[in-house]
Amino acid sequence: MQNLQHTSSALRAQKLTLRDSLSVAARHEKSESMARHLAGLRSYQEAECILYFVNFRSEIATLPVIQQALTQGKTVGLPRTLLSPPSLLVYGVTSLTRDLWPGYCNIPEPDPARCLELDPATLDVVIVPGSVFDKRGGRMGYGGGYYDRFLADCAPQAIRIGVCFEVQMVDLIPLQPHDQLLDFIVTEDCVYECLRGKTSAD
Repeated sequence: MQNLQHTSSALRAQKLTLRDSLSVAARHEKSESMARHLAGLRSYQEAECILYFVNFRSEIATLPVIQQALTQGKTVGLPRTLLSPPSLLVYGVTSLTRDLWPGYCNIPEPDPARCLELDPATLDVVIVPGSVFDKRGGRMGYGGGYYDRFLADCAPQAIRIGVCFEVQMVDLIPLQPHDQLLDFIVTEDCVYECLRGKTSAD
């Protein structure tokens, strides 16, 4: 187990360094390409209630995608991170300028004084962040396990779509038993149809 954790930590650090090395212009261009691929995915098009995340540091940009979903009239949820017990709560937002405030690690989160909490059972799709992804739908987060617990315990019915840069992809991640697989991964290059383990690329 210790060797697995060491390997995972090294892989995470390597991929985050690669992600950080992308220029601002490259991240912008690649994020726009990812958004086009995501918009063309039928499971995403048909979803009415979607949990997004607000990008932080060098993550692929999600704010334009969220704004487009709001314009389309989709129900947009964003996570609020609780440290004790470690968990995610989902709140509906209607405005990216009025409904957010600095949350965990200063990542913009829904202001619970302005936003209504959503039942995770109503989510059709969860857009999932991460540090490393593989082509079978494996994912490594940032070490807290928040999304693995949320997907397994709170929203098992939702279609899981990871979004990332192609430099974050590998052939196979050393997964642990609690790690949750994804249905799709969308990068600037393509959509990987994983279906929680069955892999192909469009």
